[in-house]
Amino acid sequence: MVIENGEAFLLNCVITPLLSASTHVNPEQQRLRKLLLHRHEISTLVGAVERKGYTIVALSLYWSKSYVKCKIALAKGKHLYDKRVAEKNKDWEREKSRLAKVR
Repeated sequence: MVIENGEAFLLNCVITPLLSASTHVNPEQQRLRKLLLHRHEISTLVGAVERKGYTIVALSLYWSKSYVKCKIALAKGKHLYDKRVAEKNKDWEREKSRLAKVR
């Protein structure tokens, strides 16, 4: 998602058009799509992204009548020390499976 000029846009999302929608117009599946949000919703998202370092993530997409609805959330990435611990655990699990195969 991108927020520019007070508007929110969804990037790189493939939404195939409904077969019953139109037979002669073929819109592009992967394009920039504008999200309909209230001004205060956009301002809270901008504040969280710029000040707190969050990322806006699209969780799910679903059809409601002729609209595509998008459920969005704020997510925070891992810190460097969290990544090290996860990598260490992953290596240990891999080593355990190798040892189990040898025995």
